[in-house]
Amino acid sequence: MKHSLHSLALAALLLIATGSARADEALIAVAANFAGAIEAIGKQFTQDTGHTLQVTTGATGKLYAQISEGAPFAVLLSADAQTPARLEEEGNAVAGTRFTYAVGRLSLWSPDAERIGDDPKAALAAPDTLHVAIANPDLAPYGVAAREALTAMGLWDTIQPKIVMGENIGQTFSMVDSGAAQMGFIATSAIERAGGTPKGSRYDVPQDMFTPIRQDAVLLKAGESNKSAIAFLEYLKGDEAKAIIAAFGYGTE
Repeated sequence: MKHSLHSLALAALLLIATGSARADEALIAVAANFAGAIEAIGKQFTQDTGHTLQVTTGATGKLYAQISEGAPFAVLLSADAQTPARLEEEGNAVAGTRFTYAVGRLSLWSPDAERIGDDPKAALAAPDTLHVAIANPDLAPYGVAAREALTAMGLWDTIQPKIVMGENIGQTFSMVDSGAAQMGFIATSAIERAGGTPKGSRYDVPQDMFTPIRQDAVLLKAGESNKSAIAFLEYLKGDEAKAIIAAFGYGTE
């Protein structure tokens, strides 16, 4: 009996040591702005390949911190290009596996169909616009883009008292959608859902107002021999995934 219990305990320890993810399953970290798209891509990926994914979404800065502290993610889909490059330099990502999977777009959006008209600067500065939501520039690339756009408009200093920050772009969208902020700078993908019709009013920020949001993917060291992770990154480069990415309002290369 003791021998049997010892064997069971040893088997449990081996399971923990080798990780809970099977060889055909990958744990991937995904920037919050890409949450809707990854859900659609993940379903199609599993249907087409049989491999499965476990997805964790969050602000790129927080995901980076988790990976640096040893979180067993196999893949990172970042909201920028700098974070995957940094992980590679630090030895936490596999050299040569980085590529741009999407180019983010930025929109000023309000659920109020009348709030943002032909003059977004006037809408932002209006007395009844009490709160303008952006993602935290210290954590989220879309927050950096929002700050750059406001600076380009000549409004960054003026709008400062109105700014409320979400930890990530998903939280920022929720602040506007719930009415906590009258408008906000969010990922275009959040309001241009695949097959959906955007509600409210919006202003699509011209690309020359902010640094292009090149979103890079990278294979992490923890996923170096994970078949599902490797297959997923290849799938992300294919036509099927690119069609879904474009449908969610992103640019593709």
